[in-house]
Amino acid sequence: MACGRGTVAVWLAEHGFGVDAVDVSEPALAAGAALAADRGVGEQVRWWSHDLDEGLPDGCAGPYDVVVCQRFRDPALYPVLAQRLAPGGLLVVTVLSVVGDEGGPFRADAGELLAAFDGLTRLDHTERDGEASLLARRP
Repeated sequence: MACGRGTVAVWLAEHGFGVDAVDVSEPALAAGAALAADRGVGEQVRWWSHDLDEGLPDGCAGPYDVVVCQRFRDPALYPVLAQRLAPGGLLVVTVLSVVGDEGGPFRADAGELLAAFDGLTRLDHTERDGEASLLARRP
């Protein structure tokens, strides 16, 4: 989710995962595809040009063993992220936060990630210095 230049997508592919990488930026996706090709995992990553403000692409139905979303926040997508996880799947989410920083429309309130993903098993959670992160597993 919001894969940008695909560094995490390529890392996952290098570790044996088939990856659906989604971002709105065509240049970022092209850079990710080039990186995947250079690393020999180009066939393991599907690159999706899609605006996540409209939800997930229909072709990204999952279930996924790992869902990663960093630096993109849309609380309306939180339930979809959890639903796309396979049993035992890992969720990794990092968003901007009001905790330890100024507020703003793109920042999560304190405890937002914990509340949004309360049906998952929390493995790690931090909120500080304007950032909130959650690592959780679907039971």
